[in-house]
Amino acid sequence: MLEWLKGILGESYTEEIDKAISAEIGKGFVAKADFDAKNTELKTARGQLAAANRKIEDFEALDIETVRREAADWKRKAEQAEKDAAAQVAAVRFDTQLDAAIGKARGRSTKAIKALLDVDALRQSKEPDKDIAAALDALAKDSSYLFEPAANAAYAGGTGTNPPAGDSDAALRAAFGLPAKDTN
Repeated sequence: MLEWLKGILGESYTEEIDKAISAEIGKGFVAKADFDAKNTELKTARGQLAAANRKIEDFEALDIETVRREAADWKRKAEQAEKDAAAQVAAVRFDTQLDAAIGKARGRSTKAIKALLDVDALRQSKEPDKDIAAALDALAKDSSYLFEPAANAAYAGGTGTNPPAGDSDAALRAAFGLPAKDTN
């Protein structure tokens, strides 16, 4: 076990001396591998302690009242952003609803019709569908030129199944000086 001890004691070395010294060394000393492991563990713990102390110093340097004020400011900003986003969504929905109603009423110029409507009052309306329809009806009576007339139901062009009689290209052929179409 203790080969180095043989060199020191020489011929005085015995197995009993080796066992006695090994037992005493085991009581007062640790193995190098155990020492190295504990030393590494100690270095790691010291590094973690230093990092924790730096964090604590950073926290001590913080002004808690400033952090609270900033948190309240950010909360207010977030609430305002939500309100603004909701207002923008509502405005887009209303504009889309108004444009659709103008299209359904066969309005010729959405921009001109909107200029003549009290859009702010319609936007605040509790029943916008009814109020928009009523406002467009009133505007159509006063300014009918802004709206297309209703389509004549009796006329339905292009619905026939028979082609028109005669050669439809005859007039073009004559205008270009081409001979009439050969029907053979």
